[in-house]
Amino acid sequence: MTESRATFGADLHLDLTAGRGLRAGFTEALREAARSGRLAPGTRLPSSRSLAVDLGIARNTVAEAYGELVAEGWLTARHGSGTRVAERAVPRHPARAARVRPPARRGPAYSFKPGSPDLGSFPRTAWSAAARRALAAAPNDAFGYAADARGRIELREALADYLARARGVDADPDRIVLCAGFVHGLSLLARVLRARRVREVAVEGWSLDVHRDLLTGAGLRTRPLWLDGAGARTEDLTSTSGAVLLTPAHQFPTGVALTPARRAAAVDWARTTGGLILEDDYDGEFRYDRQPVGALQGLDPDRVVYLGTASKSLAPGLRTGWMVVPAGLVDEVLAAKGHTDWMSGAPDQLTLAEFIRSGAYDRHVRSMRLRYRRRRDALVEALAPRTAVTVSGIAAGLHAVLDLPAGTERPLIQAAAWHDLALEGLSRFRHPDSAMPARDAVVLGYGTPSESAWSGALAALEAALP
Repeated sequence: MTESRATFGADLHLDLTAGRGLRAGFTEALREAARSGRLAPGTRLPSSRSLAVDLGIARNTVAEAYGELVAEGWLTARHGSGTRVAERAVPRHPARAARVRPPARRGPAYSFKPGSPDLGSFPRTAWSAAARRALAAAPNDAFGYAADARGRIELREALADYLARARGVDADPDRIVLCAGFVHGLSLLARVLRARRVREVAVEGWSLDVHRDLLTGAGLRTRPLWLDGAGARTEDLTSTSGAVLLTPAHQFPTGVALTPARRAAAVDWARTTGGLILEDDYDGEFRYDRQPVGALQGLDPDRVVYLGTASKSLAPGLRTGWMVVPAGLVDEVLAAKGHTDWMSGAPDQLTLAEFIRSGAYDRHVRSMRLRYRRRRDALVEALAPRTAVTVSGIAAGLHAVLDLPAGTERPLIQAAAWHDLALEGLSRFRHPDSAMPARDAVVLGYGTPSESAWSGALAALEAALP
């Protein structure tokens, strides 16, 4: 009976040397693979019978080549463990070496850089349970090519219920478009704005440079809005036509909330001019000393695009975000998405849907809210004796702003580096065209350290402060 080549185990690709006999060419190809490191020491080779069928050559040819290379020391053969590449001090294959080469230098032991939750607190057990339930109930079409560019209906329905309940969002599953995070969503909206002949987007005077650069790269100018204790001066939008990007619930990086009067001013501007408000609700679930601040989108769902992600509430590695889009904008967003249709896979979408529906998402957010509040309190307590510095923006979110004496932002960051601690200065987030006065401060992301690293990071910060 003819044996199928498709039934055998490990694949082995060999470049047979041209102009040589079959056995000699096969032996030399195998020898070169071991010599160059393309076959790493310890790699188990297919049996002579399996490899012979796979390559379409005689079994004796393979067995004789194996025997010759064992005699030369390139291979080892032991009863019960098969034939393996011998452990030798041979150079690694370049591609393999690139993967295992250690980094040139070690990074800081601790970090207070903002932008990340505590990755060690990801709810692995609850997530795994949700994944098992979601996969057991998943329809077959979940494993095919996406039929709906908006994403899986199961997750869009779960998000519509959750966002309405927890964030006051006017959400309908048909107006929710899933994406691979905030940056992906913003890139789609930038494409839509350009197609609408918008040329300028107003942004907060202190804001994330990555987002500004994305808009600029899409051919859109960014105009900074003045920022103070009441948030962005949205009353200044009268000279802007097009769009504005805001973080109203918890401004990044200053930590202030947009006041009701300025929220109303933003919505009035959008209604009057036909402009669009892009609402970044990146950590809206985390608040400590204040009543929940609902989403701006609830004031006018036809003029506000609500953007949220699982990056802060769960983990950025999930690459899952969502946009709640005005009804009249859905088709344009989907058309833009056709050019860059990448998002999390259907199994992850189904898992998140189940995670939300089961109540595990709410439980995790409440648990992390308590943990982050304890960290924030410990941070404030540790800094309380330092009368030369003040802490602000701490009523919500995962970061605080530490205001410093004039001229000390850069020296503090350098001092922290000596103590193996990474810090981010506020100056990094200042719009280059902003007329606001300079402000020496560092943005402390207290969600970033793991539980095991928290006390060390706090001690390093105290040591670095003058």
